[in-house]
Amino acid sequence: MIRLSTDEPMGSAIKRLAMTDGNQALKKAGLKITLPRVKILELMQDPANQHISAEDLYKKLLEIGEEIGLATVYRVLNQFDDAGILNRHHFESGKAVFEMSTQQHHDHLVCLTCDKVIEFTDEVIERRQDEIAMRHNIKLTHHSLYLYGHCTNDTCDHADE
Repeated sequence: MIRLSTDEPMGSAIKRLAMTDGNQALKKAGLKITLPRVKILELMQDPANQHISAEDLYKKLLEIGEEIGLATVYRVLNQFDDAGILNRHHFESGKAVFEMSTQQHHDHLVCLTCDKVIEFTDEVIERRQDEIAMRHNIKLTHHSLYLYGHCTNDTCDHADE
């Protein structure tokens, strides 16, 4: 993760940030390297922040002392989604959540009680999807699989509600 020093002039910080691998994605996508984009990308690269909503990302920015407006967060996330840096998902909760698109293909298992998201891969499911598509004369380009249910153990955050 890249850290910005409050003692460092903004121009120097942006130039230093422009050299990092993560920000090459911004340049490649044709997006100017700005402090809000860099900070949001930095937070999104943290594995703990996968499947995060714009509102929750905004709260995390406030927690670390970044005063980036909620409208800017939405705009940057949309730009990152359009550029292929992030993937947007619309789970049953009704709100969009985002994850880095650099991950290998995976599917999602979602708890309808606590909104926990579990990523998984399964070769049998992948093979069956390909077989079904071929049987119907469809050449798959991409797909999403979301499985919904309820946690059946004590780790569900909202099991008592």
